[in-house]
Amino acid sequence: MDLVLPNFFRQALARVVVAFCLALSLPSVAVAQAPLRIDYPDFWPFFTRDEAGEMTGFFHDVVTEALARLGMRATWHSFPWGRCQENVRSGEADAMITVPTAERLEYSRTHDAPFHLKELVVFTRADHPSRFEVEALASIDDILAAGFSVVTYVGNGWNEVNIRSRGIRTYEVPYLKNVWLMLAQGRADIVIEWPGGAWPDIKAQGLAQEIVQTGVVLESMPFHLLVGRDSPHVDLLPRFNETILEMRHDGTIDSILDTYLDQLRLDQY
Repeated sequence: MDLVLPNFFRQALARVVVAFCLALSLPSVAVAQAPLRIDYPDFWPFFTRDEAGEMTGFFHDVVTEALARLGMRATWHSFPWGRCQENVRSGEADAMITVPTAERLEYSRTHDAPFHLKELVVFTRADHPSRFEVEALASIDDILAAGFSVVTYVGNGWNEVNIRSRGIRTYEVPYLKNVWLMLAQGRADIVIEWPGGAWPDIKAQGLAQEIVQTGVVLESMPFHLLVGRDSPHVDLLPRFNETILEMRHDGTIDSILDTYLDQLRLDQY
């Protein structure tokens, strides 16, 4: 005799089958909800850990707020800058915060709107024999014409594209904070950096009297979130871009930046 199931049993069985099929897809959902791993070079006031081990910094706060509005969170891992880029390239990390370059976009993707423009200013040592010539620079071409050398950190893509590629002699150190001692010791003529991040490192090494910030502004660097092409989070970028635009409009980014600029002013003066 054939077994005939009542309608409500058949409907219940159908719901069980649907639930089972959905359960099979749960691993992909779990991946989508996993935190975004961001690798960063320790550099206050952009990203660092305080004495209690808590993450802080302008870039950290902006990205954390944007991700929170998208219902996401991030984990932050500190490495030398060259290692950060390699980790994103290899897929060990999901993302990094930096300036998009052609090389970086070979293995990552980004969004349209930068969340910060960082001015690049020329620094030199106070007793440089050609200090006045340094202070008269007006362009990158002038650096080349004068024969000045630059010291920077390993993995500085902007320097690679705009300085070294033009034939300007360049020296590299593993960590950004080390460029200031190199400059003070006369092992290079200039450093090109953002004053807000430069002065805390200069003062921490006791070099405030030996290094001078000139009035020469060479360029403004646009900072973005770059996500590895193979990261499961790469599809968040369009929504991340919309959120950055919202945060610009509602004043959130300016408010976060002002908090750190106030601290920088206290540190510098």
